[in-house]
Amino acid sequence: MGNRRRVAERRKTRPAVIGGVIAVVVVGAGAGAYALYGGGAADDDGTRASDQKAEVKTGPLSPAEVTTTARAFLTAWQSGKVPQAAAATDDASAAQRLLTGYTKDAHIKGVTLTPGKPTGDKVPFSVKGTVSYKGTDKPLTYAGALTVVRRAADGKPLVDWDAAVVHPDLKDGDTLVTGAAGTPPVKALDRDGGELTKDKYASIGPILDGLREKYGKVAGGKAGIELRVVRGKAAKAKNLSDKTLLELSEGTPGTVKTTLDPALQAAAEQQVAKKARSSVAVVRASTGEILAAANASPGFNTAFQGSLAPGSTMKVITSSLLLEKGLASADKKHPCPRYFTYGHWKFQNLDKFEIKNGTFKASFARSCNTAFISQAPKLKNDDLTKEAQQVYGLGLNNWAIGVPSFDGAVPVQSAAQMGASLIGQGGVRMNPLNMASVSATIKSGTFRQPYLVSPDVDGRKLAKASRTMPASTQSQLRELMSYTAAYGTAAEAMAGVGGDVGAKTGSAEVDGQKKPNGWFTAYRGDLAAAGVVQQGGHGGSTAGPIVAALLKAGG
Repeated sequence: MGNRRRVAERRKTRPAVIGGVIAVVVVGAGAGAYALYGGGAADDDGTRASDQKAEVKTGPLSPAEVTTTARAFLTAWQSGKVPQAAAATDDASAAQRLLTGYTKDAHIKGVTLTPGKPTGDKVPFSVKGTVSYKGTDKPLTYAGALTVVRRAADGKPLVDWDAAVVHPDLKDGDTLVTGAAGTPPVKALDRDGGELTKDKYASIGPILDGLREKYGKVAGGKAGIELRVVRGKAAKAKNLSDKTLLELSEGTPGTVKTTLDPALQAAAEQQVAKKARSSVAVVRASTGEILAAANASPGFNTAFQGSLAPGSTMKVITSSLLLEKGLASADKKHPCPRYFTYGHWKFQNLDKFEIKNGTFKASFARSCNTAFISQAPKLKNDDLTKEAQQVYGLGLNNWAIGVPSFDGAVPVQSAAQMGASLIGQGGVRMNPLNMASVSATIKSGTFRQPYLVSPDVDGRKLAKASRTMPASTQSQLRELMSYTAAYGTAAEAMAGVGGDVGAKTGSAEVDGQKKPNGWFTAYRGDLAAAGVVQQGGHGGSTAGPIVAALLKAGG
């Protein structure tokens, strides 16, 4: 072969696994040698392996890649090898901070992490450990999950880092801490003096956390020792409260009385348990007292803190605006065409229906989109925002209900987005408490800020609306809602709900969802309620039965 040297024939061998690193043994004639990947041996053409650009692997992860990556991360974490565990993620810096705090700040030791059966790229795992603090030990168990992704730069499989990998209740920026509680515990009572507990009411957890954060230091209690989630800036910006995960020693609770009605709260819990992703709130129209609030998903209080497009329930506020401006009247003819174009968007009604020669009452009862959007050219961009803020007390970020809440948002928009806002889409965002308050305002004629704890307890000031709706507007709104409850889209749900009633249905389209969120807001006598079923479909058949059942239960 001339001057070319002969390359020794390689013998096939099994790779040796050393400490999780694969070492490939290469044996040549007359010499023994080994090399880890990337050793830089010369090829036949004189180039070196290190000079060649490595091929970047792409495409879906194989089951072996998912399993191997997950096990490597969990094994390093369990062994206390934080740098190695962090290096197995796609954000080593953030992972190292939180995993270091897991031992140093949360005082969790003796951790056993057991992976479960992967589902695609997701791997569930169980956690067992011990929280040990100043001579007090308590076992800790919970379920976790991680997702494996492929790094774009080199194709390497890594754990997709998220704070929830360490504990499902953690958000990015949060920390786990064990020690003397930052605030003493509270014993929360209903309006009749009964204790509110998660054993009685499944979705009360976030409310109890909020009450403790607000009143723990002033209610007369004494802090105990506990493992808790301390919220970071991002979570606090979303009004999330610190959360107790495990009590090592009990503190002495202070007492806080709420406005919750035990019978209505129990009924609300039963109703949301029947429908996944549902939430509901009930208020007393004449006072603003919150009588019940429940969520099918107990980890987040959507009833108070949700921020969702309310769909056609927003037409109640839009109707208020149109009536005040003389752009509509309950019994006068009003356009409801099949289509209406505004801001270069072509809007239509459900199933492209139209009402010829119909009244505004008919359009409201059938939830005609174009009846509202057709009035957009006659409105200023900030008209709807002012109506929501000045009459209904929404969107000013000043409600003080006693626990964290979102006060709704009706931003000033223009062109097509302004038109969409008129029917509860665009940038409009609400939750069941907001929409229950809207029905309460229409029933009583005056906005009364909802509250869970009496302002007499801590002297806080409740939000007020800058003006009261005209009596003629209130009268017509109640006529519209009453007619809808009897003959419109809310009739089926409200069948059998007697007395002075009114209702409005809604459905809100959400990008990426096959089904819209179903909404329903209504009043009966002095009770006002609203609910949402996310990805449920039309409000009349999803959220409607939940709200109607609670109006019945309220007597």
